[in-house]
Amino acid sequence: MDSCKDHQQEWESKCLPVHGPIIVGAGPSGLAAAACLSQQGVPSVVLERSDYVASLWQHRTYDRLKLHLPKKFCQLPLLGFPEDFPKYPTKQEFICYMESYAAHFSIRPRSTKAVQTAEFDSGSGFWRVKTQDSEYISRWFIVATGENAEPVISDVPGIDKFHSPVVHTSGL
Repeated sequence: MDSCKDHQQEWESKCLPVHGPIIVGAGPSGLAAAACLSQQGVPSVVLERSDYVASLWQHRTYDRLKLHLPKKFCQLPLLGFPEDFPKYPTKQEFICYMESYAAHFSIRPRSTKAVQTAEFDSGSGFWRVKTQDSEYISRWFIVATGENAEPVISDVPGIDKFHSPVVHTSGL
């Protein structure tokens, strides 16, 4: 693996080797991956572009939202929902569960770390993941950004003839 010193001029940042996977995203999938790895004695680093866990749940859902499936189908591995939660937890209850889950497994995401690039270096066999101020290097890389992390506007035939703004609902 190239040392960080080899790339210091092209990338002036902290170079941080990670002895387990780099996980991008501190939502349900990222937290579950980190917890399961931890239970097997595998360390990981969770990078999160916002400053808290379950950011999509906190900012891209409406306040009256409830899980559309019973909680037994939505709980994360190794730690279920509290018994006193209703069958269909509310948005706030789900967020509380995510925060408690992270605390229970001592998962401390590195907040406000937006990944700018992630490249696999085939020569060294390592992933190089760059944020705005650091570079993380690991043999393993897990993307857990969520299915709704980025808005996608479909390429609809004739859209060029539509003379009003085209927006994604997440931007409203």
